[in-house]
Amino acid sequence: MMVLRTREKNWSRAMRVEIWSDVVCPWCGLGQHRLNEALRRFEHADQVTVVHRSFQLDPTAPIGESRPAAETVAAKTGGSLEQARAMMTRVEDLARADGLTPYIVADNRTGSTALTHEFLAHATDRGRHDEAWDAVFAAHFGRAESVFTVDALVALGEGLGLAPAETRQVLTDRRHRERVAREGARATRLGATGVPFTVIDDRFGVAGAQDVDTLLEVLRRAVSPAGSDRVG
Repeated sequence: MMVLRTREKNWSRAMRVEIWSDVVCPWCGLGQHRLNEALRRFEHADQVTVVHRSFQLDPTAPIGESRPAAETVAAKTGGSLEQARAMMTRVEDLARADGLTPYIVADNRTGSTALTHEFLAHATDRGRHDEAWDAVFAAHFGRAESVFTVDALVALGEGLGLAPAETRQVLTDRRHRERVAREGARATRLGATGVPFTVIDDRFGVAGAQDVDTLLEVLRRAVSPAGSDRVG
């Protein structure tokens, strides 16, 4: 865990937790699940606001296309398809051990998440922030459904009560493209080299899908009088 600022902060009965994710990153879906569990055990959870932020791991991927995720991982790591599938199955096993199932990684597809994050920005503007992030992760990792095309995202939004015509227009216009880019750039400025990346009250940065106990420890340290001390 990194300390982003060293000033002390009095517990003001409010906490802001920001978590940067890419929606095709299996560690991100697992990280969100673990954060939710840590908050379930956190004594001040009712005073916490969680804000999801966008981060594209591959902003150069062709928009609207997808390919088998195992092929993408093998190409990126330089390993074999079998080695890639073994790595991805390990994440599935970890998710299952944490009670997150089904969680489809090895037999899934991946692609550009540019439109996906722009859809999430639109849903946030329409008051569906948490619901939209949950729905995208559930569609991708829970059901292995596409979240890469305008049509798929319009249908997903309709299930959240978003007007299909407006959603389609927003995505076609690329209305939130710069907003998504700014969120990713901010994570980089804060020191993120990958995702998930969690920031608590602009002071503590937690990299990776840390286990529930570690996340709970950081949450508790953030409200303690010694909250400006480094942990780990």
